Amino acid sequence: MADVQVRLATPQDAGVLAHFRSAMFEDMGLLQEGVADKLRDASIGFFRAALVGGRWFGWIATLGEEVVGGAILHFDTMPPRNGPGGTFIDSKPQALIMNVFVEPTHRRGGIASILTNAAIEFAREKGAASVTLHASQKGRALYEKLGFAPTHEMRLFL
Repeated sequence: MADVQVRLATPQDAGVLAHFRSAMFEDMGLLQEGVADKLRDASIGFFRAALVGGRWFGWIATLGEEVVGGAILHFDTMPPRNGPGGTFIDSKPQALIMNVFVEPTHRRGGIASILTNAAIEFAREKGAASVTLHASQKGRALYEKLGFAPTHEMRLFL
């Protein structure tokens, strides 16, 4: 998609990133009634502060002047660990891609791939040992096409 431009997000983009975060969860049917606005509003301050700390990064996709999508990447330092096939990975960052979202009217045109690839390349340039993400059912085929594989991850909400 030649007309799509992707740029690194700034703290001034916090409202857009917060909108995408809330819209993503709402789109997946994972929010109770009235929670989307609360999540969006709470996320604005978080992203405004997080994007200046050197561990959180975001991307904004535009078509002309229209903002059509976004993605977030979080870096976390990991202790030495095992890698593929039992290999050794020294203490390197692990990247987590979050909130890949494209406005519904612009889906199925490659924008999510462009955003995800931008985050992957950035993580590679920063020396990350791996990139993780949590895929929705709708997004799973895209991420598998980009080389992601299911892992053994589980979660407990406290």
